[in-house]
Amino acid sequence: MTMKIYTKTGDKGETSLFGGERVQKNNLRINAYGTIDELNSFIGLALTEVKSEEIKSVLFDLQNKLFIVGSDLATPETEKNKKLNISRTSEDFITKAESDIDNFTEKLDDLRNFILPGGSKGSAMLHVCRTISRRAEREIVTLKNSEYVNDNILVFLNRISDLFFVLSRYENKVSNHPDIIWNPKS
Repeated sequence: MTMKIYTKTGDKGETSLFGGERVQKNNLRINAYGTIDELNSFIGLALTEVKSEEIKSVLFDLQNKLFIVGSDLATPETEKNKKLNISRTSEDFITKAESDIDNFTEKLDDLRNFILPGGSKGSAMLHVCRTISRRAEREIVTLKNSEYVNDNILVFLNRISDLFFVLSRYENKVSNHPDIIWNPKS
């Protein structure tokens, strides 16, 4: 028998966190990991346009890590949930993002101006990923003001927003599109 995709358990505006707790669909925790899901989906879209195989490899890695971030957010660290043995966002995620930032930055010209999102289509999509990760970061700060959140999640999102910026510049470079320099007098 095929499993049905719809459960009808959310028809009245509630959903379950991993572990069973029922919450409203506009709960801060749901908003936070919903934005992580949105980011992951947009990375999937960016993958259809990005030309650089190096960037694609980083994006696939980020997608897998974001699934862990989502499950980390969806499973509050309670005594009951400790039995679930959920993977958590680790410092290794942060270290890898920093390494990727350094690696791609070395391949770019020094940044002397503000740049506008755009250039190639892949680069523009990576800028959208950057802004979604910044929104997720803001939502997680809001959640953290009222509930416990793994500190590594916030640091990781901060790093990957920087990583998306560097990747967008590198994608423009390998696609032979110059970065668009901001001209405040335009």
